[in-house]
Amino acid sequence: MKETRDDFVRNAIWARELTSEEIERARRGVIEKQFSKGGYICHRGDKLDHWTGVISGLVKISAISASGKAMTFAGAGAGGWFGEGSVLKDEPRKYDLVAIADTRLAMMPRATFMWLYENSTGFNRFLVRQLNERMGQFIATIEYDRILSPKARVARNISWFFNPILYPVTKPEIEIGQEELGLLAGVSRPVVSKSLQALEAEGLLRVEHSRIVVFDVEALGNYEDD
Repeated sequence: MKETRDDFVRNAIWARELTSEEIERARRGVIEKQFSKGGYICHRGDKLDHWTGVISGLVKISAISASGKAMTFAGAGAGGWFGEGSVLKDEPRKYDLVAIADTRLAMMPRATFMWLYENSTGFNRFLVRQLNERMGQFIATIEYDRILSPKARVARNISWFFNPILYPVTKPEIEIGQEELGLLAGVSRPVVSKSLQALEAEGLLRVEHSRIVVFDVEALGNYEDD
């Protein structure tokens, strides 16, 4: 059954340490928006005055350098929330946000976010953990882009979706196509296909139609070619 916006907020990982009053305040402030595959949610330099959660779909967080090189920082899947840094600093986004699948977003306005930030101890504890995990992910992205082979980048990008703080999934699979995974890993679809075949042969995952079932998240997260 399709998850409602209210259920999504109540079940969010950051809501686990909130009081009933705080959750209700958050729920009332959140709106839902939908974006078609390929649609821009926000361009670099725009002001997106909302903290954003992915109800369903997939979002690419990326930028293009002055030389024209594209860099993907992260992908946000179902259950993930992003943009807390820009909302806290009340500044324009320093990256593009693109829906790389049909996507439903829950969007919390800055006023509600700041009320939680100023009044909820539980919310602040979550933000510290979230920001720490996000920083580690961004640093890893730069490392992957410079030193890892395409297959290893595909493997590690898959493992990101099982980070218990950033993407609190409850089952060992993700809904993602090879084209979308290639956009996140910065490789072509044929390279993704070849990489997934190799990883499947190694017993780390199983590829299904628009779905990847993962058997060993830790091995994918530390994957390196021999």
